[in-house]
Amino acid sequence: MSVEQVLRERSNNSCELCGTSEGLTIYPLPPENDGSANKAILICSTCHNQIEKEVGMDVNHWRCLNDSMWNQEPAVQVISYVMLERLSSESWAQDALDMIYLEDDVKSWAERVIAMTQDAEPTLDFNGNQLQAGDNVSLAKDLVVKGANFTAKQGTMVRGISLTENPLHIEGKVNGTRIVIIAAYCKKSN
Repeated sequence: MSVEQVLRERSNNSCELCGTSEGLTIYPLPPENDGSANKAILICSTCHNQIEKEVGMDVNHWRCLNDSMWNQEPAVQVISYVMLERLSSESWAQDALDMIYLEDDVKSWAERVIAMTQDAEPTLDFNGNQLQAGDNVSLAKDLVVKGANFTAKQGTMVRGISLTENPLHIEGKVNGTRIVIIAAYCKKSN
């Protein structure tokens, strides 16, 4: 059976991300693509063009990730995670990222895909160390959190940060509130 046949059977002839049955194509996931169905997904042209950044991002289209992130196929989980990270400035996408569970090997694969597709400059901490999504950082100085009426104290741990489109900022939870933090005010923790 060909890869396309396997993917069509696995997906019930629909996009594995949004569920449409129009304009389906095979999408091999980098960097580990070995030509097998395990390293590819079947997606529609709308999803494909936005993943490849050929057209502007339609944020509402990607609400389908709330369902596809629970797919049992690791390749579907990887691309769902990658797209949720790209959309992490949206509150619903950040909520989904907070809920998603990936096995360690699947999360590692997703992070390699993210690293390959990022063309922006790196996000650096106080000491010039490159920060990655999921890193833990501690605050290097007291930060007044506007709108939340509290001060995040120096040394406060921020676990599982998210990167933003702006390489100067990261996002993370402090005192149960998701905030944007200037990366240069943080220190990467081990």
